[in-house]
Amino acid sequence: MKTLVLGGTRSGKSRHAETRALSLPVARWFYVATAQAGDDEMAARIQHHREQRDTRWQTVEAPRALGACLRRLDGPDRCILVDCLTLWLSNCLAEDTGTLTWAEERDALLATVDASRARLIFVSNEVGSGIVPLGALSRRFADEAGRLHQALAACCDTVTLVVAGLPLTLKENGA
Repeated sequence: MKTLVLGGTRSGKSRHAETRALSLPVARWFYVATAQAGDDEMAARIQHHREQRDTRWQTVEAPRALGACLRRLDGPDRCILVDCLTLWLSNCLAEDTGTLTWAEERDALLATVDASRARLIFVSNEVGSGIVPLGALSRRFADEAGRLHQALAACCDTVTLVVAGLPLTLKENGA
């Protein structure tokens, strides 16, 4: 089972994904957090999320190399929730001159998703419903997020859009 949960900021998408994950009959739950604390406000957000998280979760931080992280955690008796893909995308684009480029990071993730035996749940911000950003980096971010969501939606069994805490199923059981 592979699931993509999309929604706007503070839409309830993470809560929906966590509830769905904890309802699954698995032996272990992994919470892959992609955020990096670049400032005090983000550090406070990260701490708040940690405190709110159910104790059944084992948290793993992966601001980059998400595909490699998922391969390490993979197993048929596991649920891996990734929150969130757009923060991961931001991290990758900000450091696109490093050892792995954004295209390599994306391709590694998609290959891992296809091969995974775990139950995967991805959380991401839907950013394509607004205006076209003015700056080149912001436009690239929106474009790459849209492309990533389309690629993941194609290989996920379920795709859900969460708006105002209400889930709307866009795709279920691969249909």
